[in-house]
Amino acid sequence: MTRTTLAASALALATLLPTAHAQKFICGTKSGYTSLTTASAYTEATPGFDLSTTPAVSQGSCSSDKPFFFSATVPEGSYRVTVVLGSDQASITTVWAEARRLMLEKISTQPNASAKHTFDVNVRYPEFTDAVGTVQHVHLKPRERNGNMDWDHKLTLEFNGDNPSVRSITIEPIKKEPTIYIAGDSTVVDQDVEPWTAWGQILPRFLRPGVVVANHAESGETIKSFVSERRFDKIFTQIKSGDYLFMQFNHNDQKINPKTGQPVVPIDEYKSLLTEYIAKARAAGATPVLVTSMNRRTFDASGHITNSLAGYPDAMREVAREQHAALIDLNAMSKTLFEAMGPEGSKKAFMHFPANAYPNQTQAISDDTHFNSYGAYELARCIVDGIRQNNLPLKKYLTKDAVAFNPAHPDSQPDFHLPATPIPATTHDVMKVPQT
Repeated sequence: MTRTTLAASALALATLLPTAHAQKFICGTKSGYTSLTTASAYTEATPGFDLSTTPAVSQGSCSSDKPFFFSATVPEGSYRVTVVLGSDQASITTVWAEARRLMLEKISTQPNASAKHTFDVNVRYPEFTDAVGTVQHVHLKPRERNGNMDWDHKLTLEFNGDNPSVRSITIEPIKKEPTIYIAGDSTVVDQDVEPWTAWGQILPRFLRPGVVVANHAESGETIKSFVSERRFDKIFTQIKSGDYLFMQFNHNDQKINPKTGQPVVPIDEYKSLLTEYIAKARAAGATPVLVTSMNRRTFDASGHITNSLAGYPDAMREVAREQHAALIDLNAMSKTLFEAMGPEGSKKAFMHFPANAYPNQTQAISDDTHFNSYGAYELARCIVDGIRQNNLPLKKYLTKDAVAFNPAHPDSQPDFHLPATPIPATTHDVMKVPQT
């Protein structure tokens, strides 16, 4: 499908979209709410249960012994979602949104009890209108064009856990609130296939309503490709005064171009582009925040992390000093974190799994760059601490349980668990990094 066809399709779909008002759904019957039943299946024109999942609907609750999904077609923008969790049985419900963004973590409800929670979600389209009024399109990768829930025209919620249960769902457009736009690579992106996970998709869990995360990071990206694929263009059609632009690039920028024998993005160009987008963010009234890339799992014989990222972390630190920009030094924090875990313990944070640990995984995975949910969760806690250390106004939106975190004392890995999102039937090889 061509870009023109995609744009036309998006414009045609706009006629099906609901107006900008609250949509209310209930597992039962209540005035002003749309009733959800086992026949409530999602279509572009009809909200309902999605991805071939259907919970039982009984005694004012939708619940299941398996994860289930709910979707509603919505215009592009940010939404405040209110869910009332619970059923006639005890439940522990985790809520993910869109492509596995963690919104609510293991909310317990007793039999016949309810728990009301609210969170904010950003929905984005690949289409955008440029400065001269022409409809353009982010240059999406093949996987992004085929079922990725971050780039479709609907808001999707995943209810997961031990007897996941929900009584009602309210989706209300947000007129104006600060947005954290994230630009980065596969260590930041919303990884949509288990067990791959990155810190950008965990960060929303530590934020209260009042601020929303728009994670535009994508696997394989450099700061230069983020420009050429029009990902920055997309962000800058939306970013506004009071917003934030978090930028983390390094892992792919440093790779050697076989044709030139030089880095894909030489350090001087890397610094120039960082400086350019700091200026653009400020011109829009937004706050730029630079994030140094976390280390890879590269230990020396004495158990210390070695630098596998060349001079890029120092280059970003230099730009931050020169431009007086906020810097979250994830590179330094991750060194402390991984060394505290040790050479063997740190494997539990990275993508190290024996064969057949997950569906379609016929060989062992041994990846020292990417993370599972535990590793991504610990890195997200580092980001939260970086927000505090920089005294960013964002700190007022941190959840009450987003307590101070010392990377030298990571959370206990054996005690960590997040329920796994079902692996899509279309995914044939989970051994490869998604979104490449």
